[in-house]
Amino acid sequence: MIAISHIIPLFVAISLLGAFIISIIGKRLKWIPDVIGNITTLILLGLSVLAMWTIVTKGTLVYSVGSWKLPIGIALVLDGLTAFMLITVNLIAFSVSIYSISYMERFTSKWKFYTLFLLMVAGMNGVVVSGDIFNLFVFLEIASVASYALVAFGTERHELEAAFKYTVMSSVGSLFLLLGIVFLYSYTSTLNMADMANILAQKSASNIIIMVIVLFITGFGLKAALVPFHAWLPDAHPSAPAPISAMLSGVLIKSLGIYTLCRIFYNVIGINPTLSSILMILGTLSMVIGVFLAIGQWDFKRLLAYHSISQIGYVILGIGLGTPLGIIGGLFHLFNHSVFKSLLFLNSGAVEYATGTRDLKKMGGLIAKMPVTGTTSLVASMSIAGIPPFNGFWSKLIIIIAAVQANRLGYAFWAVLASILTLASFTKVMKYAFFGKPRKRWSEVKEVPIFMKLAMVTLAIICVIGGVLLISNINQIFLKPASDVLLEGTKYADIVFKGIQ
Repeated sequence: MIAISHIIPLFVAISLLGAFIISIIGKRLKWIPDVIGNITTLILLGLSVLAMWTIVTKGTLVYSVGSWKLPIGIALVLDGLTAFMLITVNLIAFSVSIYSISYMERFTSKWKFYTLFLLMVAGMNGVVVSGDIFNLFVFLEIASVASYALVAFGTERHELEAAFKYTVMSSVGSLFLLLGIVFLYSYTSTLNMADMANILAQKSASNIIIMVIVLFITGFGLKAALVPFHAWLPDAHPSAPAPISAMLSGVLIKSLGIYTLCRIFYNVIGINPTLSSILMILGTLSMVIGVFLAIGQWDFKRLLAYHSISQIGYVILGIGLGTPLGIIGGLFHLFNHSVFKSLLFLNSGAVEYATGTRDLKKMGGLIAKMPVTGTTSLVASMSIAGIPPFNGFWSKLIIIIAAVQANRLGYAFWAVLASILTLASFTKVMKYAFFGKPRKRWSEVKEVPIFMKLAMVTLAIICVIGGVLLISNINQIFLKPASDVLLEGTKYADIVFKGIQ
């Protein structure tokens, strides 16, 4: 078990090594960034699958950095939720890196892009595997700072403005998180999350913990772009290059916002009915307000950005329900949203790459000229709208059934309504962008290069077969171990200390 646990730091080390190599020689050898970037993300995806299999066969693993034992030393933890998030993050990262081979040719300094991209991946992986709360914050900042630069990568005026707004809002969120960590440390005298959970379980309720919960809801709410903390997202996501929009919406807001919120509230502080109700209310507000704001948009990427807010609401609603079915539905939708929303942003990037516009009113009939982009966009649109048999249908259905079983009929109603409005919104997208009367101005438009098509087709296939996860053995090694970690609650501490022995 000691030898197997050594794979845990590799998720950060390999990403950092790839970024370092590209930064040193990527400027001199033009082919190095593409090769190193894709090899790195492929290795990370392979390690993620290995980590999932290891969890099933060996149980929770703990790696003590520098051989300092818990709770004094820094611990990296690999459990079911960690493995689930690692596969989600690195699957999208690999798809995006393939897409970027062709797409980023239109930008200068591709080596800078891949360096920042791998730093962002290293930060997200670090957040997921971190076993102590301060290092979680450090990795969160590494990913955040890299994402600030990537949003502004095109250096156009609107991109720099969006990056500045994103930086300011996200930094405020980081400040709230740091204050919450300071209060928790002053109350428990430890930074290790397992040790912290044990100490909090022994102490009575305190106003300090209430203050920490408020700070964390605000901080993680900003990172996850939950309503009413969402103001930065509609500007940041459309302004970034399409591969970065896919990463931001697909996995960044989930690893820095949702995962961290779930880990701390369920496994460290402990969930309670009041906190559960707050999460459900925030989830429902995001779900409904996000989709209403999206319907009126005509900028393709801005429309997708508002739908990210809405779909994150489904995830938070499912997890906030706190029931086994609700948590499985929330986590399943987290994975599904990562896939279909990343695909939609890649589709929008392909359309902009071919036509030079993101305005839906200026498009029309593009599926005839771009059949792969149009078909994969249709698959992703049906997935996000919850149309069977695509993956989004199954996760939304589970969340709605879980709400009904928990006698939360109002929440179930809003979830159904938001799904209907999502379908209406993406019907508009398909009608104006890909179907309808072909315009003469697009008569010379061609399908995008092979690597962009490969990334889109891969994600579209996952959207089609995603429902199989529920009725196959994959559920037992992918979704169930992750949901079990949250259902264990603060028993997470005992599992971690057992894993170190």
